[in-house]
Amino acid sequence: MPSSSSPKPPAAKKPGKQAAAPSRRDTATAATATAAVSIPGVTPLLADKLFRLGIRRDEDLALHLPLRYEDETRLTPLADALPGLPAQYQVEVVHTEVGFRPRRQLICHTQEPGSGETLLLRFLNFYPNQQKALEPGALVRLYGEVRSGFFGSEMVHPRFRIVREDTPLADSLTPVYPTTAGLGQGTLQKHVRAALERVDLSDTLPEALRKKLKLMPLAEAVHTLHHPPPSLSMATLEERGIPAWTRIRFDELLAQQLSLRLAYAARREKGAPRLLPTGVLTQKLLDSLPFQLTGAQRRAWQEIAADLGQPHPMQRLLQGDVGSGKTIVAALAMLHAAEAGYQSALMAPTEILAEQHYRKLAAWLEPLGLSVAWLTGSQKKKDKALMMERIASGATMLAVGTHALIEEDIQFRNMGLAIVDEQHRFGVRQRLALRQKGTGERQADPSEPSPPVGGSEPGLRAWGANASPHQLTMSATPIPRTLAMSFYADLDVSALDELPPGRTPVVTKLVSETRRHEVVGRVHDAVLAGRQAYWVCPLIEESEALQLKTAQETYEHLSAELPDLKVGLVHGRLKPTEKAIVMEAFLRNEIQVLVATTVIEVGVDVPNASLMVIEHAERFGLSQLHQLRGRVGRGTAESACVLLFARPLSETASQRLKIIYENTDGFEIARQDLQLRGPGEFIGARQSGVPMLRYATLEDAQLVEQARDAAEAMIQHHPEAVQRHIQRWLRGAEEMLKA
Repeated sequence: MPSSSSPKPPAAKKPGKQAAAPSRRDTATAATATAAVSIPGVTPLLADKLFRLGIRRDEDLALHLPLRYEDETRLTPLADALPGLPAQYQVEVVHTEVGFRPRRQLICHTQEPGSGETLLLRFLNFYPNQQKALEPGALVRLYGEVRSGFFGSEMVHPRFRIVREDTPLADSLTPVYPTTAGLGQGTLQKHVRAALERVDLSDTLPEALRKKLKLMPLAEAVHTLHHPPPSLSMATLEERGIPAWTRIRFDELLAQQLSLRLAYAARREKGAPRLLPTGVLTQKLLDSLPFQLTGAQRRAWQEIAADLGQPHPMQRLLQGDVGSGKTIVAALAMLHAAEAGYQSALMAPTEILAEQHYRKLAAWLEPLGLSVAWLTGSQKKKDKALMMERIASGATMLAVGTHALIEEDIQFRNMGLAIVDEQHRFGVRQRLALRQKGTGERQADPSEPSPPVGGSEPGLRAWGANASPHQLTMSATPIPRTLAMSFYADLDVSALDELPPGRTPVVTKLVSETRRHEVVGRVHDAVLAGRQAYWVCPLIEESEALQLKTAQETYEHLSAELPDLKVGLVHGRLKPTEKAIVMEAFLRNEIQVLVATTVIEVGVDVPNASLMVIEHAERFGLSQLHQLRGRVGRGTAESACVLLFARPLSETASQRLKIIYENTDGFEIARQDLQLRGPGEFIGARQSGVPMLRYATLEDAQLVEQARDAAEAMIQHHPEAVQRHIQRWLRGAEEMLKA
């Protein structure tokens, strides 16, 4: 139903002041939108609003599907109005006036023909033409919620239009579309209707495949959702279980699968160095380790080794639970590259995690004759220059560091393998920048000898401009199967799904903050027994908004409450050198209780620490809680994680605490986290703010699998339909998926 109510009128200008001129950015954005939107009858102002919604073409309008529906197919008697439920009513205007108490407003007294029931209409913002339309005797059709007011039943800002007695009712439910500020439903509905008449919605899905999957034609599905037939109830439509919604969800998942599979194929067409190792140093490392590889580690290493021997770049994700041993697998991969004469780089998001990797790799590999370079932003200029020189010359085959590895002046002689740990913590450009350090753009002089490693032949070769190093990404946040099939379909995935022997299970306890003194006593007892403890807080300084315990405040309190113990403090605002001193003291047991923020979430390995206390645990995400809990249980002592929480708890916070309390398996926690948050939040930076899936969900694993299989079939047998399907659904977002 078109609306006669208008958006809020602009505020009156104050005397003596001029309206601010539009900024250059606003002007440039509007110009970009006008150029990008090619829809008949759209003004530059409307183009800007449509552009914000991702609508550029008629096809985008046709696929801009309703959020919900309103029932304007019938009139509801005022006597049957239910509080909180919107409905459509028809009344006659008795009297209209402008009131000024408590503020200026348009008040319209109406009466229902036949019953005599009265209804007061109240408009807090209005135009003169609305006041004129609501003249006595006018027949008005309203949609909104009736509520009890001081003068009886009333509606505030109802949507309305003036009608005649013979004006027909709508013959289908009225769609309500997602919109943006300044773009009313009436305008959107008008342009969607016009686009549906112009647009070509012919199927991109081959007919035989569509029938095999028992999917309805796309055009029929789209028209059904924009103009549902009377046989479909509002409840049925909003449950989204009808065949029309199934077709839409399938097509969106199919577009995602097609884009990712094409990206996967394009990478395989690029060149990469075949890393063919001697195996000599690898065997020496395995013989020197004080532990045996788990079956999962051996399987993952074999998969990675096979990829590294291919002439196209590996793109593999190594995922494993906290403590599953990803670092040794990464070490084997770097050693593989070194034996073949190529450099490797491992980039981590924090200095604490990068230093942890550096220490382990140096301990394992330097006895074999390999030096490991260490590069961070906090290094002294002289030390950093030395490391840069060793990396550029090829004197060191392995480099470990933070974002410093991707600074412009860092040059690798012949990088063959790039490893990114906790890859979701990096932005798209940062992950690509590390890979580009080894694209072959800098071709070294072939006469320069590559340092022989483990008896291998020189490994420096020119492998072409269309080349890329092998890439391994690692994540301690396990990815549920449906998410791996969907958002990570362009990656090969190796999973470390078993923990090394000797890891002690961590007991999780939920404790109200009112019992905080008991927890302090538990910490004291643990330290007296020879153990160490973490105490994690979510903030550094006091926040009036959140009223949380802070790391600084907690450090001061614990120092006073535990005078016979050494308490340390580490947080993100400490200088890296100060942070390193504190962590080193904790590692040597010179500090027994470490108060910290989430800088210790990953990479900290202190086997003697057996107790973790997390303050205001209700404020943390599931992934963070699981990662923090993984900092203990790394030795032989019984370990515990105490989750201190404050009431009242929101429903989501209660669910999170219940999940972390009942589960220790990171894969199961990740699966439930995905259900709780949805894929957009779960994968974080990979999405880069673009909603990849507007209508589909990953809960329907069967539909994801069908889309994956259909994508393979279309690429093989119907390549002409592939790009059209991607362009129809992804609207340019496919580039984000590839990152």
